[in-house]
Amino acid sequence: MKDSDNILVDTSAWIAFFRKKAPYYEVILELIDNGRICCVGIVLAELLQGAKSQSEFEVLKEFMYVFDFLPESTEMWKKAGELSYLLRQKGKAIGLSDCYISVTTISNNVQLLTLDRHFEAIGKEVELHLYVIPPHK
Repeated sequence: MKDSDNILVDTSAWIAFFRKKAPYYEVILELIDNGRICCVGIVLAELLQGAKSQSEFEVLKEFMYVFDFLPESTEMWKKAGELSYLLRQKGKAIGLSDCYISVTTISNNVQLLTLDRHFEAIGKEVELHLYVIPPHK
């Protein structure tokens, strides 16, 4: 499977998945079954931070062993800072974590599945590939 077949699931989409919200639950479940999900450290950290119980916390810690994690580097943090600066210069205040997720997604040639509208604004400035959920039959 080539990298572009892989999908980085953002925190917002994972939350919808865990709440079993359609269509995100079904789509992410299928992506998991097909081995297409990848992760990044900041998403894991955000999920752990928001755990509602010890059992949920323990399940989330298993992400490290279940999903492939994208390579990260100091260079990506630099690029995230540069992207944040560029966006701020254009009047768009977008959090550094979203900029970092965008840079990591682009650097690893994967698509991003998110519910967060910030990524649409980021995608207008850089070549970010958002995963569009196919319409239901």
